[in-house]
Amino acid sequence: MSAPHILVVDDEPDIRNLVQEILVDEGYDVSVAEDAAAARAARRVHRPDLTLLDIWMPDVDGITLLKEWQEEGSLTAPVIMMSGHGTVETAVEATRLGAYDFIEKPLSLAKLLLTIERALESDKLQRENSDMREHLRPAIEPMGKSVLMQQLREQILRIAQHDTWVLISGEQGSGKHQCARYLHANSTRSNGPFIDVGVASMGSEQSAVELFGSEVDGKVHYGRLEQANSGILFLDDIADMDMATQGKLVSALESGSFLRIGGNEPVAIDVRVIAATRHDLQQRISEKLFRDDLYYQLNVVPLKIPSLREHSEDISELLNFLVDQFVTQEHLTYRSFSVAAQNRLRNYGWPGNIRELQNLVQRVLIIGGDGQVELDEIESMLSNETVKTSGTVSMPPVFDLPLREAREAFEKAYLEHRLKEAGGSVGKVAKLAEMERTHLYRKLRALGIDPKKAGVGDN
Repeated sequence: MSAPHILVVDDEPDIRNLVQEILVDEGYDVSVAEDAAAARAARRVHRPDLTLLDIWMPDVDGITLLKEWQEEGSLTAPVIMMSGHGTVETAVEATRLGAYDFIEKPLSLAKLLLTIERALESDKLQRENSDMREHLRPAIEPMGKSVLMQQLREQILRIAQHDTWVLISGEQGSGKHQCARYLHANSTRSNGPFIDVGVASMGSEQSAVELFGSEVDGKVHYGRLEQANSGILFLDDIADMDMATQGKLVSALESGSFLRIGGNEPVAIDVRVIAATRHDLQQRISEKLFRDDLYYQLNVVPLKIPSLREHSEDISELLNFLVDQFVTQEHLTYRSFSVAAQNRLRNYGWPGNIRELQNLVQRVLIIGGDGQVELDEIESMLSNETVKTSGTVSMPPVFDLPLREAREAFEKAYLEHRLKEAGGSVGKVAKLAEMERTHLYRKLRALGIDPKKAGVGDN
């Protein structure tokens, strides 16, 4: 894993060179710039993890440059301001614009190193807290005492020690994201960023910019790949990536560098890629929906996550953990599950896997009564897990799913219903759904729908 990259911007050569030498001795990767123009150029070549920025410079002052970065949205790492003639007003203005701290010259090297260390640690904690708020959980190990889960944990810990790319596969809700975070926490890159990219949430037109960043009129937008430098880029669900972006990703992974959209200078990267999918990628390859070269690059180490029904003996432990989690994090009332209720849950099919179990426990604690959770309450919850639409098509419970998965569930149920109405005729469905036929065929393949089978009624 590469060391944190620090950009030193100062118009005094003696200070630049001294700070660079000291920081290199401390194990940091350092680049220098003598003015604002050189600083902009340096940031285009390599996104810094921290910037030391002098206020008084010959072309553009540091406050103006800081404001420029803040307005264009490229202030993605800590900035420490430096000045020998600073005032309280200047320090306040720098802080308001997003600077981490303000150090006076002549520099105290001990204070400088301590401030840098604290700034990098603060940035790391902010990213972790952001991840926890977004995902409602830290990087905890996959739960369960079953043989399957013991083997899974052991496999993840072994994989974590090698800096290879990993392809995680498993059903929706089975815990692919949790396993990726657990792998990161136990890897040699644990101090680096964990950048989570929901591939399906990126529109095909914006996916390349989101992933690789852009340069427009000299302004730099750092993409997710660059933000993951020295850490891990998690791509979920990789099967949803459009073919053009797949091609760019293949080139970046092969060469270790890429061009931002609109940029001319290659950007070097040191990233470990973990991809996840709930689809059969080899089938996608045969359908010309996924590149085989990208598959072979990502599938260096395959990691299969078992479905919950494959280790249902872990239900009791998972129930205890989830109840404690919701009581602690959301201050819900504690309730235990009766033996009969636990037994019923152990024998349920769990099409939504651990996410479905998590949602059920949350609902029980929110809308249930007091005291122990009994069998009749569980039966009532499970009976509502299937919603009937028009009396003909069975839809999964979509309201507890992320938007992408809920949309896919609806589209699948909708198109299967239309195909039954049309006797399996894709042409008729295209007219009914007001879709272009070629697009409809691609959508059916992506959702795993066989028009002939879907067109057979429930006789």
